[in-house]
Amino acid sequence: MSELQQKQERSIFASVFLSPDEPRLRAGWRLLPQLILYIFLSIILFDISSALGYESSVPSLFLNRIFDFLAVTGSVYIVRRWLDKRSFESLGLKINRQVLVDIFAGIGIMLVMMGSIFAVMLGLGWLTFEGFAWQFDPIGTVLSSVATFFILFIFVGWNEELFSRGYQLQTIASGLNLNWGAVLSASVFALIHFRNPNSTWVSTAGIFFAGIFFAYAYIRTKQLWLPIGLHIGWNFFEGVVFGFRVSGLDIYPLTRIQVMGPEQWTGGPFGPEAGLIILPAIILGALLIFWFTRSRIIDNQTALRKAGKTVQ
Repeated sequence: MSELQQKQERSIFASVFLSPDEPRLRAGWRLLPQLILYIFLSIILFDISSALGYESSVPSLFLNRIFDFLAVTGSVYIVRRWLDKRSFESLGLKINRQVLVDIFAGIGIMLVMMGSIFAVMLGLGWLTFEGFAWQFDPIGTVLSSVATFFILFIFVGWNEELFSRGYQLQTIASGLNLNWGAVLSASVFALIHFRNPNSTWVSTAGIFFAGIFFAYAYIRTKQLWLPIGLHIGWNFFEGVVFGFRVSGLDIYPLTRIQVMGPEQWTGGPFGPEAGLIILPAIILGALLIFWFTRSRIIDNQTALRKAGKTVQ
């Protein structure tokens, strides 16, 4: 093989696999190793879970979420450091005083958002209120169940946001742009939930818009803490506090209800994400995110002006 042919082959290889801007793989080729590593770690860890004999118990729920936390966090950390050549913190995990503010703000926004869904459906006669959990179960069962699911949802919020709005959105954005990053990562997020009970293409569309909603929170803050808080609050208030199904899953409900309204609006057995009612609720949530982050955007623009840069 001539030297010219070797140079041409190297040039083709570089154009296909390597970033033109810096010495690292292109965005698409960085997504693949993270996914492979995540699957590899998941298989190993969940084999351990099965070997421990926790098949359908509360310890199994916690163990599985912890193992998923290790698989997601471990795979993202390794690929971010060694293939992306970026710090783990640069994904939007800066630790400062704003962390808890963002997390609790996200949880609070979801109280309003899910509460509005409950109020509208109750007012329209689409659900009946049957009572509270402590009227049916011992108080100890109620407290332990609520605490269990709240902790589980903390893990779910971290795992899914780090995977979707953290690594996927930002890696795609580095290869294309932020808008495509939001759309494509939300699409993957929706397809992952397609395997949930009672899922349909309508519910998948609803989960897609939820992914866009979480992406908007990241775009406004450039941090993952607000999306994580929103995700925790979404699951907790939807399932535990207001008694709806969460993406087709039955969750221990504090509020006992029966949903009987039109399925195209209520979401039926999948929960509100599969109903049209989720769309105005998401718009309300987005407005609250806009309001909560307004001072941060103004501060960033002011800092850019002081630095002599043009604000677009």
